[in-house]
Formats: sequence, C-alpha cells, structure tokens
Amino acid sequence: MLTQIARSTCLAALFLFQPLFSGVAGAAVALDAPIPVGPQVKVGKLPNGLSYYIQKNARPERRLELRLVVKAGSILEDEDQQGLAHFVEHMAFNGTASFKKHELIDYLQSIGVKFGADLNAYTSFDETVYILPIPTDRPENVERAFQVLEDWAHGLAFDDEEIEKERGIVLEELRLGKGAGDRIGKQVWPKIFNGSRYAERLPIGKEEVLRSFKPDTLRRFYRDWYRPDLMAVVAVGDIEPAQAEKLIRAHFGKLKNPSPARPRTYAEIPRRDNTEAVIVTDKEAGGNSILIRYPVQAVREPDTVRGYREQLVESLFTGMLGGRLQELAQQAEPPFLRGGSALSKLTPFYKSFNASAAVGPGGAPKAIDALVRENERVRRFGFSAAELERAKKDMMRSFERAYAEREKTDSNAYVGEYMRNFLQQEPIPGIAAEYGYATELLPGVTLDEMNAYARRTIPANSGKLVIYSGIERADMPPPEGPALLAALAAAEKAELAPREEKALGTTLMETPPKPGAIVAESEDKALGLTRLTLSNGVKVILKPTDFRNDQVVMSAARFGGQSLYGDADILNARYANAIVASMGLQDYSPLDLSRVLAGKAGAVTMGLSGYSEVVGASSGATDIETMLQMLWLRFQGVRRDEDLFKSFIGKQVEAARNRLAQPGARFGDTLIATLYNNHPRAPRALRPEEFAQISLDRSIAIYRERFSSARDLTFVMVGSFDLKTVKPLLATYLGSLPTPDIPTDYRDVGLRPVKGVVKRAVYSGTEPKSTVSLTFTGDAAFSELEQMRLQALVEVLNIRIIEVLREKLSLIYGGSASASLGRIPYQSYSLSVTLPTGPENVDKVLAATFEEFERLKREGPLAADLAKVKQNWIQNHRKALRENGYWLARLQSALVDGTDPAAILTHEQRVRALTPLEVQDAARRYLNTDNYVQVVLYPEKAAAQEAAAK
Repeated sequence: MLTQIARSTCLAALFLFQPLFSGVAGAAVALDAPIPVGPQVKVGKLPNGLSYYIQKNARPERRLELRLVVKAGSILEDEDQQGLAHFVEHMAFNGTASFKKHELIDYLQSIGVKFGADLNAYTSFDETVYILPIPTDRPENVERAFQVLEDWAHGLAFDDEEIEKERGIVLEELRLGKGAGDRIGKQVWPKIFNGSRYAERLPIGKEEVLRSFKPDTLRRFYRDWYRPDLMAVVAVGDIEPAQAEKLIRAHFGKLKNPSPARPRTYAEIPRRDNTEAVIVTDKEAGGNSILIRYPVQAVREPDTVRGYREQLVESLFTGMLGGRLQELAQQAEPPFLRGGSALSKLTPFYKSFNASAAVGPGGAPKAIDALVRENERVRRFGFSAAELERAKKDMMRSFERAYAEREKTDSNAYVGEYMRNFLQQEPIPGIAAEYGYATELLPGVTLDEMNAYARRTIPANSGKLVIYSGIERADMPPPEGPALLAALAAAEKAELAPREEKALGTTLMETPPKPGAIVAESEDKALGLTRLTLSNGVKVILKPTDFRNDQVVMSAARFGGQSLYGDADILNARYANAIVASMGLQDYSPLDLSRVLAGKAGAVTMGLSGYSEVVGASSGATDIETMLQMLWLRFQGVRRDEDLFKSFIGKQVEAARNRLAQPGARFGDTLIATLYNNHPRAPRALRPEEFAQISLDRSIAIYRERFSSARDLTFVMVGSFDLKTVKPLLATYLGSLPTPDIPTDYRDVGLRPVKGVVKRAVYSGTEPKSTVSLTFTGDAAFSELEQMRLQALVEVLNIRIIEVLREKLSLIYGGSASASLGRIPYQSYSLSVTLPTGPENVDKVLAATFEEFERLKREGPLAADLAKVKQNWIQNHRKALRENGYWLARLQSALVDGTDPAAILTHEQRVRALTPLEVQDAARRYLNTDNYVQVVLYPEKAAAQEAAAK
C-alpha cells in the first residue's frame, strides 16, 4: 500500500484501472467504496484454513518466489519455550520428512539456490517466514520446491542429535547479538512496550532456556502453532496460476488443524498516559540518542478509499515534517546530528507519534528543545502552501515511477505485499488502482486539511516516555531525567513564530549551455551499443534497454584520484567529494536543491577514490535532462558554505568519537595498521582530532583541480531512453563540458601489504565474543579468467565454512570469505576470511579453517561443491542480463581494466568450462600460509586472565 510506495517500493500491478469515480479530477469520489483485491493476484483459502496468494510475473525470467508464512512467532512461546520459535526455524534446515539433514541444502544449492543469500528464513514477534526462490527451467524443480514448503509446514524431523548440534549454533547467534545494543535494549524494551508481553518475548530468547530445553518442548511449539489456519503460501513468478493452485491443494490440502487448537491471541500494549524519563548508558554504546514516545494507539489498516486517502495525508505530513528537521541538522552547530518525527508503528498492530534524534555535542536537552519546538511550530502554525505542493509532486512522481514499472517489477516486491496482507490485512489493490487513487485524490488534499491533521496528530499536553541512551564517558556525564523533562516542558510552552518560506527558483538552469557536437558515431550491434565522440573529446557509450521503463543510469571514470596528492594532502583529497556534496549545488543547499527538484527523479555523485575519479548518475526516463544539468553544473564550480562545512565536520568528529567506544573499532584499526604496516595512505578510519587537519578551501581546490575538466572521460549510459532524443541532450551538456589539459594517470604511492606471517591479538569489549580475521595478499596476474578462478575459490570456501565450522562443529553462527583481484596500481590479490566465534573456540576455529585450506590445496574442491557455485553463477548472470546496473558495471569495468566488453556474452560458457583443477591451483596460489595476517579479537577480561597466568 501507500507507505511502501512512499519508500519507492513497487507494488502490485497488471490490470487496467477501473475508476471508482467519474474519471475527472476533482469530481465526486466514492470515499466509502471498499478497496478491492486487484485481479493481478489470485487469493484463496483451503478448507483447512490455509491461505494462498498466486501471481504470474515475468521478472525475473524463469524464477519463482515462494514463501511459507506462519502467523506464529516468539510472542506465542510458553515460559519454557523462550527462543524456541526461532529454534524451530533453524530446524527447518536440519532434516524433514522428505529430505535428510544435508539433502535439502545440497539439493537446493545444486539447482543454483544459495544458502543465506537466496534460501533463508526469519522469526519475529508475530510471524515466521520461510524464503525459497526457485529456478523454473526444469519442471521438477517446482514440484520439489512445493514439497519443501509442505515439509516445513508439517514435516520437520526434530532429530534429537540434530537438535543438540543446532543448540550450539543458536547459542553462537545469541552470542553475536550481545553487546551494548542488547544490554541497553533489555533496559528500555519494558518501558517502550509498557509492560507488554512483547518486552518478554524477544525472538532470540533466553540463554538459560536455549541451553537447557528438552526436545519435546521444541516439538510442542511446532505442534501447537504450525497449523494450516495460521499459514499462507505465496507464489509469485514464472508459473501458471492454475498450476500453482493445483500444487498448493495437493501439498497442503491434507494438513489438519490440531484439536483442540490453542487460541491465537495477540498481545496488547497498554496506553501510557504518564510522563517518565529513562536514562541508560553503556561504555560500548555506538552513540547518544533521544527518543520521545507519545501514547500508543491501535493500527487499523484502511479498507476503504477514505482510509487510503488518510494514508496519503499521513505520508505527506511525514515528508514535510522530516524536511523541517533535516533543515535544522544542516546548521553550523546543529541541535542534533539527525532527527525525525513521525507517526510510526511499534508493532504491526500499534503505532504512536515519536520524535527521535542522534545527539551531538550540544547534548540531549538541546536536541529535545529543537525537536519539540519544531513539532510544536507545525502543530500551531501548520505547513506552507509551497511545502505541500513540493510534497505532492514528490509523492506523485513516486507513484508514476511505480506505475511505469508495473510490468517490470521483480516478484519479491509483490511477495512482500501479499505477506503483509496476510499478516496485517494491508490492502492489495495493485499499483494500477493505487496510481488511480493518487491521481484523483492528491490534488484535493488542501493546506487547511493538512494543518488540521498536524494538530490532531502531534500530541499536546499528553504523557510521554523520554528515553536517553548513550555512551558512558567520564568527560560527558549523562543528563539527568528531570533536566530532560524540564527541557521538554519548556519547549512545549515556548513562544514561536511561523516558519518563513524561502523563495527558491523552479529550475536549475534558465538556459542551456552552448551545445557541442557529435563528431563521430559507431555501432556495436552484438552488444547493442552506440559509441559517440563529442566535439570536446568526451566520449559516450549508449545502451538503450527495455529492462525498465523509468530508469536511466550513467557513470564515468578515469585514473588519477587521491594518488596525485601527497601525504600531507591526503585527508583533504579523501574528503573533498563528501565536503563538496554536503554544501549543495550552484546556489542551493542540499535541502534547497531537493525542493527545487521536487517531482523529479535525478541524482549525481562525483568523487576521488584512491587511484581514480568517478562520476555516477541516475534518473527517471523523463528526467534525463535534469540529470545532465546537475552533472554539467558539478563541473562548473563549487558552492562554498562555511556553515554546512562546519556541520559536516562536526558530525564526522562525533561519529569518530562514538566509534571509538565500540569493541570493533580497535579491532578494525589494528587489522588495517598491521596489514599495511602503518602506512600513511592506508584506508583507515580517522580519529576525532584528525578532522581538524581538513581545510575547506584546500578540499575545494583539490576537487576543482580534478573536476574542472572532463578530459579523458568516457560516459556510459544504460536504460530507458531513445537514442534520437538523447543525442542532442548529450551534445548540449556533455559536449560543452570544459576539457582543459590535466593529468589523467595514477601515481603509485607505495601502499603494499606487509610480508610474511604476522599475528596480532586485540583485547576489547566486555562480552565473551571473539572475531578471527585472516588476510592473504600478494602479487597476481590480472585477467577476467583469473578473477573467476579466485571467486570460485572463495565461493567453495564459503560452502566449506558453513558445512564444517557451523554445521559439523557448531563453532560459529556465520562467517565468510571474500577476495579481489586488481591491476591498479600493481597486479595483486587479497583474500580475507572473517569468523566470529567464542573466545574459548578461537584455536579450534583456526585449526579447522587451516585444515580446510590445506584440504583444498591437496585435494581440490568437491566436484559437487564447484557445481553448486557454477549453477548459482549461471542463474545470477541470466537474471543480471536484464538489469541496467549490471550492464553499466560491466561496461565501465571493461573500460577501466582494459578488458573486452563482449565477454559478458560468453560469461556462461566460461563458467561452465571452469574445472576443479583450476580452483585447486588457485587455492595453492592464493592460500599462501607463508604470507598472511592474522588478527584475533578477544574480550578485555581475557587480557587480564592471560597476564595473571604469566
């Protein structure tokens, strides 16, 4: 429904809009007409109560998205089951009636479904959802997929031995979640949920229960709550609805509800009418924040057009109020780092008006004062006509884009909507109907109506819960509760004036620049490319596509970047693009720019990376000229704004200071310092005091030195555009870019990883958590084929990490390997493995990991494992060939790396030709146990224990 469209999520589609009104804007609207279920989806219910949603959808091709949705989560757990709703979800992958322990994942991986990235599940308070995307190129895949769903619904094995193995994995997951956030949450959730059962049933559960529960206790939860009247099957994708319905009836029609069935009730959240302040600090907190929560109220999803209209009004209100608070955050000394106020959901069934902020150096009272004053200003005086007009334009453009993509929306977007219908009764009329509603209803939303809504929605003289959570620091004691409440009360009663609306232009450029010309043109029919050379020397590669109807993406890159500047200038060069972007464009601050561009979809980013300069841009199909104007203006000059610079630096300093409180910061810093032997150009995080070295004027000068010229840039544009229409625009805006002579090659700054075996231990953090990091580096010959071999090695390693360290040994919950092969500034590789675990298991994890390394070098990968990797790659490549972003990235990388762009057409053949022997040879090259860096994080108390032992 609307709230998802407002977040740019495409919804349901595929039928012609049948108006519920006369068809003329402003005519009488049947506001009390019910919102229908759109004909794009077939909704049904079996005699046993199981619901189903079926939609045939063509994107992505040859793929079916399946979900089993169960209206049962942690809220239904008995006292002795806390954490077992989530544990049941884990057991769905540990043996079923039709698949033994490893058979299910093995089978799904063999057809290209990757565990974690594709195959997954989650447990929340009120639901558990199983996620199964399936390739449909073979009919037996679809049949077996429905068998998997059926097994999850009523055929889990719950083998005692497997339960014990999984216990260790779930406890590792619980361990991963420990830290400041968990400790703070345990103190504030009872307050936020106002004593509701929600505060007592966090999905991860209680450690003592997870360690000691009996298998029958787990089985009892499954028996009580996994039943057809609490389930839905969602099937969206490349399948005929009649076939999907037949499979659902065959696999789920035989399921029976227990008798007697326990009633499925929903926990209530009592209304809080008193005012209270809660202060919670932790020395490892990631920052300071304030939350003001007003009394909760029940959520009622709209079931009529009138209700839908009310959601439009709510969304407009949220956007306009958010803009007000964003403006405050851009002051030189802002009252908060970022802030927001909105009517938001606490659970799917309860909502409340909230105000929140990330607290900066000014402290919590200042943040509260600014939040409450601006909310109160809106409540008393309302919004301006200009604010409402901009909000309407932005909202309508979101609807237009969603409607334009109605036949090219990915299946998983529809799946999410149908899940919400089942779980929360969100209406599902389809985007055609929603676009019609917005077209008819938005023009009729008046300023008086919006301001009346603001008065009703922003509470006055009500109770509220004020929560401050922050870092426990000796140099910054936390605020006192009475001081927070006093600041809030004073702000509510403050004398205020209406906000003054700034006069802004309506266009970026009054007249276009004097155009250049296209001086050369060629065509690559195999790749569907048109190559242009413009009169200023700028080159353009164009690939018009029909993948989307309202999407254009563009990029350009050349060598140079930060490498051209000395060590003394590295901070100015590193932050130049972020600083320039923070100050806006031409005569407009970032917020003013968004107002000028209301109703348009366009964005441009430009920046200096280590060895190159990069331009990125995107727009809707009708906003290409706006995008090109923004890009042209970026080359013309920089908007200098000292207040916004101070605001930017202040936020960076505060973020850096907050980062230092977290255990991972010291670990990450040590890893980078060790890997690069404290080289001044190492890609490390800055300390708070280092930001004082950044100069506004020097950063601007560096930016202008590199982006006052478009020399040697080749722009790649991919998407929904017409060649005949776009060529004059490119000649005008790209052909008129300045191209004075500047250096366009990189400089090797001598940044190299350390040689040999280097080991470090880091002691940080209070929780019993460790992380093992292994990094292998060295010289390597760069080629596309070698990239493929290295990535295959990584994917095989990831399979082994899960199968051995997680499933067999229960030493980790999750871990992964990653790698890259590069040729700039020298041909080299880097392969990293990261494994979170318990301190007591570090040596076991290291031993098991190195054993896998040696096995791969000695025996190579299992043929079945490599086959899984190759099948997943083939599935992903076929899908990506219909994505604009994929083509953009491949064409751009071919330019930068000097490779053949036509290789994209033979990618699948090269994948199929990859052999286990090639991966074995890659393991021998890249897993060099005579040259790696090992860094291990231990908790602080481990250092004390080690010292005592010595």
